[in-house]
Amino acid sequence: MSNQIAILHYSAPPEIGGVEAVIQAHTRFLTRAGCQVTVFAGRGEWGALPEAAGFELVPEMDSQHPDILLISQELEAGKIPAQFESLTNRLETMLGPLLERFDNIIVHNLFTKHFNLPLTAALYNLLDQGRLPGCIAWCHDFTWSSSHSSSKVHPGYPWDYLRSHRPEIKYVTVSRSRQQELAGLLQIPVGEIKVVYNGVDPQQLLGLSQSGEALVERLGVWDSDLVLLMPVRVTQAKNIEFAFEVVATLKESGIRPTLVISGPPDPHEAGKMGYYRGLLELRTRMELEEEVSFVYQSGPDPAAPNFLEYNQLGELYRVSDLLFMPSHREGFGMPVLEAGLAGLPVISAEIPAAVEIGGQEVITFPVESTPVQVAQRILDWTRRSSQYRLRKRIRQEYTWKAIVHRDILPLLKQSEAA
Repeated sequence: MSNQIAILHYSAPPEIGGVEAVIQAHTRFLTRAGCQVTVFAGRGEWGALPEAAGFELVPEMDSQHPDILLISQELEAGKIPAQFESLTNRLETMLGPLLERFDNIIVHNLFTKHFNLPLTAALYNLLDQGRLPGCIAWCHDFTWSSSHSSSKVHPGYPWDYLRSHRPEIKYVTVSRSRQQELAGLLQIPVGEIKVVYNGVDPQQLLGLSQSGEALVERLGVWDSDLVLLMPVRVTQAKNIEFAFEVVATLKESGIRPTLVISGPPDPHEAGKMGYYRGLLELRTRMELEEEVSFVYQSGPDPAAPNFLEYNQLGELYRVSDLLFMPSHREGFGMPVLEAGLAGLPVISAEIPAAVEIGGQEVITFPVESTPVQVAQRILDWTRRSSQYRLRKRIRQEYTWKAIVHRDILPLLKQSEAA
């Protein structure tokens, strides 16, 4: 995709603010999706944006520019300053030639907030001339309906720009309540306004390294309904075949499980590779290739062995839903300690190591339990845990990557074609 996108706001990163954070995320994930993004702002730095992005500094776009501050004081008092038209024309002259080359122009708050009305008027002039292709108004806040700022605008020109509907603009709000508010302000049907929620970046929030994020992507964690982590070596004592049966039962129940086995074949066990290859064959026969992943074969090159670094193990704890330990035996049960510190719930066979360390704080099952019984224990836990259900919904629907691909890229195509 080679879509050329301009993003406009009063300020850009490294300035700190909610809109600036959204711009940063949009820029990062749109460039990753193959778009060419240029941010236009009155304040900001190119070095604070993703490396692939462009940046155009237009000082008069800044709401805190000295000329804008002087004009804004009079506008808030209900007076149109003598310099208003000249500053509007200046902005129009600067921005027009720069913006014409883009396929889409995303305008954050400039059509609904009063902080730089000459800039808003300049954009309206460019709309009149057909020079803002694929224009999208990303509306976070509204001056006219705000109890804190509605006194700063007045009926008539140019304040009415902030509550006027333009049919060539695609309007976006960040919540359904904002959608209702904007529909009333513009006096248009609610359905003409698209809701695109803000998202979260798991790599930043969960502190994933670049290699850890890449591994998690290859493991398919973000799309999974339930992520089970077995931080064990590939040995017969870990009862991995039983784990396969549990995963198969979970799959039959209608959910999408992911079982991650973090350790390699044990180098101290004779015939270790034969046992490992037997597990791979069993996985194929059970049709669990998509549900069961060995980190050992999940590196950048699937043909090369992949060994997990300890910091990456911590990352797997942070992205998983449940520690699963169906082992026949454990000498100490270190995963229980690690899971407890990482805040990861534990379900384990009733072996001494798990019971002694975890006590009543772990979910246990008798060693003679069937895979169906254990799968049911897990399903019961998923139904009881509101924390798990929220976590699943966020990772599947509200990561920036999911939002960009599900909502923003189709919106850009629609706006460009309009």
